[in-house]
Amino acid sequence: MAAAFLMNRVFQCLGIVTLALSSVRAEEGMAFFEARVLPLLQSRCYECHSHENKIKGGLALDLKSGWQTGGDNGPALVPGDLARSHLIQAVRYTTPEMEMPPKGKLPAAEVEILEKWVAMGAPDSRVKQTTAKSARVIDIEEGKKFWAFRPVQDEKAPAVKHTDWPLGPVDRFILSRLEASNLTPAPDADPHTWLRRVSLDLTGLPPTPQDLALFDASPASRAAAVDRLLQSSAFGERWARHWLDLVGYADQIGTSNNVFAEHAWRYRDYVINAFNSDKPFDSFIREQVAGDLLPASSPQERAANITATGFLVLGDVEIVAVDKLKMENDLVDQQVSKIGTAFLGMTLGCVRCHDHKFDPIAQTDYYAIAGMFRSTDATYKTDNGVWSSVHKTELPETAEQKAAREQLFSANEAKIHQWENERDSTSKDKSALEQSLASATKEAKPDLEKKRDEIAARIKTLNGQIEHAKFFAPVAPKAFAVHDREQPADMRITIRGNPYALGDPVKRGALRVASWAELPPIPAGQSGRVQLADWIADARNPLTARVTVNRIWQKLFGEGLVRSVDYFGARGESPSHPELLDYLATRFVQNGWSQKQLIRELVLSHAYRMSSAQNAVAAAKDPDNRLLWRMNRQRLDAEAIRDSMLAISGTLTASRGGPALPLEFPENVTSLSPKAVNPPAFAFKKMRPVHDFERTIYLPVIRTAAQPGSARLRDVFDFTQPAQIAGRRAETAVPTQALFLLNSDTVRARATELAKHLTATEPNTGARLEALWLRVLSRPITSAEREDAVSLLETLPADKAWIELSHALLSSNEFLLRL
Repeated sequence: MAAAFLMNRVFQCLGIVTLALSSVRAEEGMAFFEARVLPLLQSRCYECHSHENKIKGGLALDLKSGWQTGGDNGPALVPGDLARSHLIQAVRYTTPEMEMPPKGKLPAAEVEILEKWVAMGAPDSRVKQTTAKSARVIDIEEGKKFWAFRPVQDEKAPAVKHTDWPLGPVDRFILSRLEASNLTPAPDADPHTWLRRVSLDLTGLPPTPQDLALFDASPASRAAAVDRLLQSSAFGERWARHWLDLVGYADQIGTSNNVFAEHAWRYRDYVINAFNSDKPFDSFIREQVAGDLLPASSPQERAANITATGFLVLGDVEIVAVDKLKMENDLVDQQVSKIGTAFLGMTLGCVRCHDHKFDPIAQTDYYAIAGMFRSTDATYKTDNGVWSSVHKTELPETAEQKAAREQLFSANEAKIHQWENERDSTSKDKSALEQSLASATKEAKPDLEKKRDEIAARIKTLNGQIEHAKFFAPVAPKAFAVHDREQPADMRITIRGNPYALGDPVKRGALRVASWAELPPIPAGQSGRVQLADWIADARNPLTARVTVNRIWQKLFGEGLVRSVDYFGARGESPSHPELLDYLATRFVQNGWSQKQLIRELVLSHAYRMSSAQNAVAAAKDPDNRLLWRMNRQRLDAEAIRDSMLAISGTLTASRGGPALPLEFPENVTSLSPKAVNPPAFAFKKMRPVHDFERTIYLPVIRTAAQPGSARLRDVFDFTQPAQIAGRRAETAVPTQALFLLNSDTVRARATELAKHLTATEPNTGARLEALWLRVLSRPITSAEREDAVSLLETLPADKAWIELSHALLSSNEFLLRL
C-alpha cells in the first residue's frame, strides 16, 4: 500500500511538472510570437492580407482566425507541420505560382522566424478579431426603408391643371410632374408615325400599306389596331426575344465547346406561347423556377412546366471541366444571379464571396437561395472523363401524340431503310466501276472516272440523308430541364467562393430585406424551389412587380421609369415617377399579372402618342427627358431591322417554331462529345433547314463564332451576346453599321426583291414611289422626295434604278429609327 501511495504521489508530481513546463512553453511561445512574429507579419504581410488594407486571395493575417480559416486555398498554416503550411511554402519560394511576398523573397533570417513559429505550434496571442475601418453592419430593418424594398403602394393618380390632355391615370402621373416643372407635353405624333411605332413595339414589324389605309387615328381605330397587334402571333415572337435576353438563351451549350443544344428550341417556343397566350406572369415565374415540381392537369401542361425550367440551364453552362465541384458551384452561382437579375432587379453574384457592398443583402442570403439550386440536379457527368451534359427530361405525351409520333417514326425508319439499300447497291456499282477503271483504256477512263465521281457524290448524299434522318428521328420528345436531388440539403458558405474552403451551413430561404415573413417550411426531400418561386411571385414581394412593369415601360418608352432596369439597388437610379411605378405594379397584379393588359393601357395613353421632336425650352430644363415631355427616339434592334426588311420585301415566311440548326458549324466535329450530341448531323450543311426567310427569333444562336449570312446582322446591331444576360441592350451608332447596310448581300437581296415586287405590281413610277415609301417608311412620300427620287431613277440604268433606290431607303436613318 505504501509503495502504491508513493508511486501515485510521484506521478502526480510529474503531472504538475509537465503542466508547469507546458505553461512555461506556452508563455515563451506567446512571447516569441509578439516579439518576433507579429512585427514581421505587420511589416511584410498586412499590406495585402489585413482588414485595414485589403484581403487578397481571401487570406487575412491580422487575426488568428484569419490564418486558421485561410483563403482560396484553405488554411494558411497547419501548426507543427511545415510541409503542409501554405504560408511556409510561399515564403520559401518553392512554388512559382505561390511566392510571397510577390515583390521579393524574405531574408533567410525572417523565413527562419516563421518556420520556428509554425514548428512550435503557431502560438498566436491575438484573441480579439480585427474589423475593417469601413466594415458594414447589415441592418435588415433599416434596409427595408430603401424605396425598392418598401411595400408597393396603391397610388392614386394626382389632380392636374390641364384636364383635357390625360386619357387615363398614366397620363395624369406624367402631366403632374411636367406641370410642376412648368413644362408641357410634346404635340401628338402624326397618325402614320404612331401606327409604325406601335406596330414595331408590339410585333417588331412595320404596318402594311393596307394597315395604314384602314387607320383613321380615331380612338376606336387606335384601340382596334392595338388589339389586332396583341392578338397576332408576331406579338409573342417579338416579346419572347426580350425575355430570352434575360436567359442567355442559345442553341449551343456553353462557350468552350461546339456542342449543339438540340432541345433548346422547346424553351424558346414555350416562351413565345407564354406571351401569345398572355400567361399570367406569376405563373410564368413559378413554371421557370419550379415547373418540374408543380401539379399539372394534362400531359401538355406537364410538358410545358418541365420545359419552362430550361430557364435555369440554358445560359452559358460550362460542361467541360476537370473540377466538377467548382463547375457545379459556378452553375449554382449563375442560377442565383439570373434569378436576381431577371425577376428581382438585384445583383447577387458578388454576394457569393462577401456581403453586398452597397445593398442590405448578406452572404447568408445568397447561400439561403443557393442551397435550393445546390439541391437541384441540372447537369450530369458523362462517360467521357471531363465531359458533362445538361440534364434532359422525357416529356409526357397524350395517346394521340404518341400514336402520331410512332407513325412518323415508322415512316422515317422505312425511308432510312430505303436509302441504306440504295447506298449499298450504289456502293457495289462503285466497286465494279473501280475494277473496270483498272483495266480501261486511256480513252475510256475520263468517262468512267466521271461516272465514279457521280456515284461517290450520290453515296455521300445518301449518307447525309441517313444520318440526318437518324438524328431527327421522331423519338420521344425531350427538353433541357432540372429536377430535385435525392437528398436536398442546406448549403455551406464557400469562403471567397472556394468550394473546398467551407464555412457554416445556411438554412434555405430568401432575401430577408425583401421578405414580409419567414419562408414557409420546405417539405422533406424537396429543394425549396417551389417556396422560392412562390416568394418571388407573391404580390407582397416589393421587387417583382416593380421590376417587371419597369421592363415593359422601357421597351415601349425607350427608358425605364427606373433607368437601371436590371438593378434596383442603392447604386442604381431612383425612379423618375415613383408613384406611377407603384400604380402600374399594383394594377399589374390586380389584373392577374397580365402583360397584355398593361401594354394595352400604356400604348393607348396620351403619353405614348407624343411626338419625339425636340423642344429647346424643355431640353434646357430636362435634357435627359426624365420627365417624359416627349417620346424617346429608339434605333430598331437587330431583330426588328432584319424582320422588317423581310416583311417589306414580301419574303417573310411564317414559322411554327421547332428545331433551330446552326446555319454554319465547323466541319471538323471530332472535338464534339459523342455523349452530348451526334456529331455527324453537323457534317452535312445541305441537310439543314433554310432560315433565311423566317423571323430572327427562330435563327439559331451560336455562342462561339460570328454569325454567317443574314444572322450576322445581329452581331452588327448590338445583339445581346448569349454568354451574358441583359434587360436592356446597348444602342450604338458606329460606322461599321452603315458599311454593313451598304455592302451586305442580305440587305442587297431584300432591296432586289422589293424592287421586283414594285415593278410587278405597280403600273407607273408615281405609284411605285408611293408604294415604296409606304412600305419602307410607313408614310406618304413628300413632293421634294419625289423629285429627288425621279432624278435618281433617271441617272441609273433601268434594271438597277429601283434596286438602288430601295437599297437607299432600307439603309436610311429614318428606316432604322422608331420615332
